[in-house]
Amino acid sequence: MGFIKEFKAFAMRGNVMDLAVGIVIGVAFSKIVTSLVNDVIMPPVGVLLGGVDFSSLAVTLKPAAENAPAVALKYGAFVNTIIDFLIVAFAIFLVIKALNALKRKQEEAPAAPPVQEMILREIRDILRSKGEMIL
Repeated sequence: MGFIKEFKAFAMRGNVMDLAVGIVIGVAFSKIVTSLVNDVIMPPVGVLLGGVDFSSLAVTLKPAAENAPAVALKYGAFVNTIIDFLIVAFAIFLVIKALNALKRKQEEAPAAPPVQEMILREIRDILRSKGEMIL
């Protein structure tokens, strides 16, 4: 099999396509969560903590010089990123928990008997109704 054909077979597998779709949706979801944290959650938290804007919290290690920008540890942005991560992780946990619950329900539901077994049961019932002896 040629290299191109082999790559095409790999890329067109269902799992690879599902993964690609999942990544695209994940990136979009990440933007939503980032906006939720930065624009909805952190402003009230900052107000509760005395008007602190977390995104601008930093420790300046070296002030700006003539041609060099300041060197700072932006721990406020890091706190926002940690909160982003926790929200995304919690959302994924909830999705996986729901999927596992659905999977358990499907496993618990009894499977329908095979068609052959159903036909044999019907034949048995017909013979019983006619009064014939069944072993």
